Amino acid sequence: MATYNSIGATYADTRRPDPRIAARIHEALGGAATVINVGAGTGSYEPSHTVLAVEPSSVMIAQRPAGSTPALEASAESIPVADDSADAAMALLTVHHWNDLEAGIGELLRIARQRIVVLTFDPDINHRFWLLEEYLPEAAAFDNTRAVAVDRLARLLGGARIETVPIPHDCTDGFLAAFWRRPEAYLDPEVRAGISLFAQTSDEVIQPGLARLSDDLSSGRWHQRHADLLDCEALDAGYRLLVADL
Repeated sequence: MATYNSIGATYADTRRPDPRIAARIHEALGGAATVINVGAGTGSYEPSHTVLAVEPSSVMIAQRPAGSTPALEASAESIPVADDSADAAMALLTVHHWNDLEAGIGELLRIARQRIVVLTFDPDINHRFWLLEEYLPEAAAFDNTRAVAVDRLARLLGGARIETVPIPHDCTDGFLAAFWRRPEAYLDPEVRAGISLFAQTSDEVIQPGLARLSDDLSSGRWHQRHADLLDCEALDAGYRLLVADL
């Protein structure tokens, strides 16, 4: 809760749901008539049949649009609702922030009747993203301390289908790898404020890498080095959907 009470103030502006990612999530939810969104944040990607949002940060809850699904201020590890409360539970880009992964997954299994959908990232792939590998390896090392291996998640869920979620070059949701073809965006403090890795890593670690990125963009070195990306429509940056049928 403390994390997002301090870093989540701009999420409604910089973390706007991308319709192509939304379509993948809603497809993964299948025929679920009722959904609980755990670690719901500002409500991105909630389908119309969401019956409850669970979010520990009051700052995030305050940014939910008028008319959103009711939000309960609670943690993923202890959700005060009855067993089998909804057809499906979803948890999107949140599990790496949980204090007790096993407890949180146990709660998803307890409250969902039919299906669980988790959007996460594979650290082995995500941390090879050019921004981290070339400019911010120290930040990637920090991220490794909280990242969750996809295979471990699948095991905790009792087995899950794992789907790749390519990130479109014009992605509207400003998470870490969203700007893979728009590198200038990482120099914008408002963009960085909506990305937890930046918000939770000290300036002493971040600024030297950003200075190198700025220099490489000014000189054209970045564009020369990554010319292969400039014509790509989407990139596999390690984001994965896990779909578990119960």
